[in-house]
Amino acid sequence: MTNNTERKTYIDRFLTQFFRGRPYQVEVVTGDASFRRYLRVHKESESYILMDSDPSKVNNDPFVELNASFSQVGLRVPEIIATDMTHGLLLLNDLGCEHLADLLQSPDRLKYYKSVLALIPSIAKVAYSPYMKPYDSAFIQQEIEIFEQWLLAGWLDYELDDYQNAQWQLCKHQLVENMLSQPQTTMHRDFHSRNIMRDEYHWVLIDYQDAVQGPVTYDVVSLLRDCYFRLPDDEFSLLHNESYHILTSAGLLNGMSYTDYQRYFDLTGLQRHLKAAGIFIRLLLRDNKGGYLNNIIPTLEYVIEVAERYECFQWLATWLANEIMPLIDNKLNTAK
Repeated sequence: MTNNTERKTYIDRFLTQFFRGRPYQVEVVTGDASFRRYLRVHKESESYILMDSDPSKVNNDPFVELNASFSQVGLRVPEIIATDMTHGLLLLNDLGCEHLADLLQSPDRLKYYKSVLALIPSIAKVAYSPYMKPYDSAFIQQEIEIFEQWLLAGWLDYELDDYQNAQWQLCKHQLVENMLSQPQTTMHRDFHSRNIMRDEYHWVLIDYQDAVQGPVTYDVVSLLRDCYFRLPDDEFSLLHNESYHILTSAGLLNGMSYTDYQRYFDLTGLQRHLKAAGIFIRLLLRDNKGGYLNNIIPTLEYVIEVAERYECFQWLATWLANEIMPLIDNKLNTAK
């Protein structure tokens, strides 16, 4: 593991070599929910983005390899201009600062969402890569257990009793089965408003390095049930219907009915949002990043709202609403 002084030395050497000794300026853009951080580099009238990704913490090979895979099907991703893979430095073209998240109050919001949904068939057709982790039963269950390990045990100091544990295990099993029984396609896996950038008139995908082959509804859930923004109900219904027709027209649903699609979508959302709530707390406890705490309640409200519609998840909805949410409220109010 390298320290900040060492990383600054690596960065200065890398940029000095790339610019052949000509002067440049560096400003911090942002970190993200991983161990990466991003710097904007100015050289005269040109600007670039430097991804600083310590290889002792992050494997950067998937970012490079999947960049090519996404590009091959016509998807726009950051251009990799230069690399120092030994020290985890990648110089990218500067895509600006505008994300879909910055356009959500626009009167053209629906138009934007429809055009982004239209990208999903191309993502689905990205060829399998050995850099994609197996999205199997064990991995899906492990994702759900992030909620149990970090939010319940780690943050709330909450321990399930025997009955609760039996119900929880049943819920996990049903969610895993739901995800494995869908048509499996390549999915971005973090396809939400903060990971979709607007470059002039084109959408550009970032944070694609965790792409896997998994349930066909996953990226639609990520977009339409965004943890950071809730669509109005009428717009959600319209876009959900639109997504079904887009995936059907692309031959990705294997003749699935809309009713079955709705169920697959809903239960996939349960898995994703339980995982996301756990990740928000992991970011706090492990990485000292508390900026996601306000997203926990809305994310779990999605889970409760959806779980209430299905008899087999009534226990989950009741348990979260009556036991876990009050504990979270108390924890958040105490932290203020």
